[in-house]
Amino acid sequence: MTVTEMIYERERQTLSPYAFLSENTKGRDEPINPCCLRGEFQRDRDRIIHSKAFRRLMHKTQVFLSPEADHYRTRLTHTLEVSQVARSIARALSLNEDLSEAIALGHDLGHTPFGHAGERVLRKCYSPDFAHYRQSIRVVEKLEKLNLTWEVRDGILCHTTGGASTLEGRIILEADHIAYINHDIDDAFRGGILTPADVPKELFDRLGHSHGERINTMVTSIIRASEGRGDIQMEPDVREMTDKLHAFLYEKVYRSPIAKGEEGKAEALLERLFDYFVNHPEKLPAEYHPTVEEESAGRAVCDYISCMTDRYAVSLYKKLFIPDPWRG
Repeated sequence: MTVTEMIYERERQTLSPYAFLSENTKGRDEPINPCCLRGEFQRDRDRIIHSKAFRRLMHKTQVFLSPEADHYRTRLTHTLEVSQVARSIARALSLNEDLSEAIALGHDLGHTPFGHAGERVLRKCYSPDFAHYRQSIRVVEKLEKLNLTWEVRDGILCHTTGGASTLEGRIILEADHIAYINHDIDDAFRGGILTPADVPKELFDRLGHSHGERINTMVTSIIRASEGRGDIQMEPDVREMTDKLHAFLYEKVYRSPIAKGEEGKAEALLERLFDYFVNHPEKLPAEYHPTVEEESAGRAVCDYISCMTDRYAVSLYKKLFIPDPWRG
């Protein structure tokens, strides 16, 4: 037997009846030869990790815009934390860990610079239907042509709604929430926006007083509530406290003038870049010219901006609109 055949046999013998087996994939848009060392979802994971879009996540905002300190989360560290949580849940429920991991690693590939501020700009300037999860699919299907399996693409597309076709895909909605709720409150403490005393006592009493305790409570609750069932859910009391913690963060952190005070500048910067390139599509990098011809200048500019990192967008803005000092 090849290594891949052993992997598939192990899945058949050990995974839950609710798990999606790698050998049952609907496949890829462009068929490829089987690999003798990796299952199909392992191959997807590797394709995502080696993509340019994945590398760019390290310089994209999570909550704090372009943080200079080393320990604030970026879109990349968020992605890795989502992957870790998703794998823990999938493993405990005897679901396909490789499938959940691949979806988790790819779920934010299309996220804009400056976090959701960038998303708002592209909704305003390009289309009200723009969403980072749709852009993530465009990245893997068109911009980088990763040729991923149907199940991984389905999980990426549905990660914000929980409507994925597999349980492994539905895990990502929960893992995403668990990761960002907990690392965002950790960063808020680090940034001086909150202190532990600011958080309603009932939330920490039920969920845990440390970062690790809260993640453990939420993950364990999902495992208990989902085990032996054909769905992914959380125990009602933990769900209530988790939702209250998210609402608290939304009010005190996600709308905080300290954390979000520069977002207006970021949005103005991206709007001006969008207007410039829509009116001068010939100035776009050559790789976007076919999109101008085949679809529209707006579509090409949307792709270009959504691929930018925070620092690249700022650097490009300076290059286009800020005069260089005279050096004599």
